[in-house]
Amino acid sequence: MRSFLKTLLLCPTALLAVTGAVFAQPPPRGAVLDFTPLIEAARVPGPLDFCGEPVPLAHPEVRERMEREMLLVLWDAPMVILWAKRAGQHLEAIESALKAHKLPLDLKYVPIAESNLRPHAGSPKGAMGFWQFMGPTAQKYGLQVDSEKDQRRNLADSTAAAIAYLKELHGMFGSWTLAAAAYNMGENGLRREIAAQDVRDYYRLYLPLETQRYVFRILAAKLILSDPGRYGFHLTPEELYRPAAVDIATVEVAAETPVLALARAAGTDFKTIKDLNPEIRGYRLAPGRHQLRLPANSAKNFQARLAEEVQRIKGDEETIVYVVKEGDSLGAIAERFRVPLSEINRRNQLDPKKPIHPGQRLSIAIKRGEEPPP
Repeated sequence: MRSFLKTLLLCPTALLAVTGAVFAQPPPRGAVLDFTPLIEAARVPGPLDFCGEPVPLAHPEVRERMEREMLLVLWDAPMVILWAKRAGQHLEAIESALKAHKLPLDLKYVPIAESNLRPHAGSPKGAMGFWQFMGPTAQKYGLQVDSEKDQRRNLADSTAAAIAYLKELHGMFGSWTLAAAAYNMGENGLRREIAAQDVRDYYRLYLPLETQRYVFRILAAKLILSDPGRYGFHLTPEELYRPAAVDIATVEVAAETPVLALARAAGTDFKTIKDLNPEIRGYRLAPGRHQLRLPANSAKNFQARLAEEVQRIKGDEETIVYVVKEGDSLGAIAERFRVPLSEINRRNQLDPKKPIHPGQRLSIAIKRGEEPPP
């Protein structure tokens, strides 16, 4: 089984060949297909639990749902490899937070099912971040979500909010399995289904299809990441992604501060600051107090260096007033002056959804001494 799965993982052409063999009609004469290793990999003999609550695998329908999710997850081998690699980067911090609140460690697999451990993962419905919070729910649990900052993308902040939410859901439903279902579909929706069906067992509830699969996807992540070698995912410790070495600095800024100034003060680049602090939106940090993640060994005297960089950037800029002409668009104006579109919107307090009009005056910051384009 391991050699079969390893062949598929290491050889994309082999994976394509097997996929083609499955769907070809009919298969080539004399072809021998053997999916026994994949069938064995998807088999879950049990016992299995979620947060200490047994999964009733003896029930044929539950076993079918579990095996279906295992097959679908295992077939997407590149995604599982990324799960395993990103787990090295993020799961230790999530585990530490769960332990601090005395919560079951199985909850660490929830953000894998939710976002594949991606800070900028978004859904068509508006969910965002590691734990896929909707805006109103995120704000209810203390996360800032606005044009300046989106803490759903911050691992520590969003994990703290998710812990508070999951604890509340567990208190409502008395079960971690039901709490997970409510996390996916909303507590009000789950309450209605429990009342309508007179059932308080996740495995016996008829729920939206996404929620019916949800706990099984979490369980698939648990099974595979608890013993990746069993499923053919042989990653060395060196191949796992690791958390960046960082300093945590509390910074006070009296006015909007360019992210570029933060980067220069930390001796790094714009991208590094944005990657370490994915909650920061746009190109500027809003006035106030902020806790920032900086490259290791850069926090000492950071505030003083930041003040110097802010003054240097201000000295390099001058403001011009541009009068909108017929046929102009904000995108074209931003490109012409080589400034971010978001900066023009922010500086002029524009609504991106509303058009600009000929004769409208726009304030634009350009590099000092640079000739405005005709």
